[in-house]
Amino acid sequence: MRRRTLSRLTLGAASAVSLALLAGLAPASAQPSGGHGAAPALKRVGYFTQWGVYGRNFQVKDLDTSGTAAKLSHVNYAFGNVSADGKCFTGNVPGEADAWADYVRPLDAAGSVDGVADTTDQPLAGNFNQLKELKAKHPGLKVLISLGGWSWSTHFSDAARTPASRKALVSSCIDLYIRGNLPADGVRGGAGAAAGLFDGIDLDWEWPGSAGDTDTVFRPEDKQNFTALVREFRTQLDAYGRSSKKRKHYELTAFVPTAPAKIDAGFEVPKIMRDLDFVNLQGYDFHGSWESTTAQQSALFAKGDFSVDQTVNDWLRRGAPARKLVVGMPFYGQGWTGVSGGGDGLGQPAAGPAPATWAAGYEDYEALKKLAGSGTYTVHRDRPGGHAWLFDGTTLWTYDDPQVLRAKSLYVRAKGLGGAMFWSLDGDTPDGELITAVDRGLGRR
Repeated sequence: MRRRTLSRLTLGAASAVSLALLAGLAPASAQPSGGHGAAPALKRVGYFTQWGVYGRNFQVKDLDTSGTAAKLSHVNYAFGNVSADGKCFTGNVPGEADAWADYVRPLDAAGSVDGVADTTDQPLAGNFNQLKELKAKHPGLKVLISLGGWSWSTHFSDAARTPASRKALVSSCIDLYIRGNLPADGVRGGAGAAAGLFDGIDLDWEWPGSAGDTDTVFRPEDKQNFTALVREFRTQLDAYGRSSKKRKHYELTAFVPTAPAKIDAGFEVPKIMRDLDFVNLQGYDFHGSWESTTAQQSALFAKGDFSVDQTVNDWLRRGAPARKLVVGMPFYGQGWTGVSGGGDGLGQPAAGPAPATWAAGYEDYEALKKLAGSGTYTVHRDRPGGHAWLFDGTTLWTYDDPQVLRAKSLYVRAKGLGGAMFWSLDGDTPDGELITAVDRGLGRR
């Protein structure tokens, strides 16, 4: 689960880009150019969580039946882990790796994308095989392995410290995921078992040069080491792509933070952007139930506070090309209970995280939609700010609904950005209400 704490910073006035601009045409930078008459397609990147197949019972097949897969350009599989000795690895290690979900678990015909049950002797099953079937049904779809995340960034700093350790890490990740050489688990796995599945690697180191989860190591030199690690991934991926029969370009992306202090502590922006195909911007968790006062978690604009517009502009000012910035959008909400002070509940003291289905203070959009329609909660909107929240007098949830996401999608077009990213796909409704709103807002692909 992605949770990250942000320190409060004074960020100045909201961008001069107003909501009125969003109703107009995108600027020239987002329009078709050159002799081909077509602009680069805006990306739609969705994270599929390894663990979602359990409690939520959200399967790869659901991406197809909901219509979501047809609206995505990329699926990022979350997550792959890095071991204490600095290598990509998998296995059945509680809390560290889950080969059963990844490639061992058999799916019956009803649970399979292609409607055919897994056999007992096939080397690839589980989510990996279903993602292969999904790609076969949607040939334009790319699948990336996302490495790290909030809980599994523990050993990145150690693994990135020296040229030798960086080479070893990258080589192990390419061997495991790009070459598809999975550890044998009974009849599953083996050399090349997952070959052809992954089209690239997404780096989700949270965070180089600054604090992340409680056991995650960080150092001042992470900033330069991250640049060198990105370069090493780009070099080895390109070399492997040239050596393959299809001379394939393997994509390299990263998930990056919103807080200016974290950007400056960990990222040499112009250097890394040369080697990355694009970055997924943190567009959520600006505030959350780890704080004692309710606040917005994902506003488009906000004076003197974190916001999507602030994040975009901070990356642009540091040298990132607009076309390589993909805006993160939440398919969940952050919530508090014991909210006092009256009014609409926002900016008020709270007793603690709101009770929720899977984790206190964190609730999927699908469940929040039901609350919004229950008659108990009132939907509040800050239209100039571009965010919404639910409040029943005691419990408050800050979240994005289709109306908010449409505004954000228009913003992406108006700013000439690279597209939209979603954390995470299992939070949407069974008919893909949120992905549909973004897809329509982004327009032609």
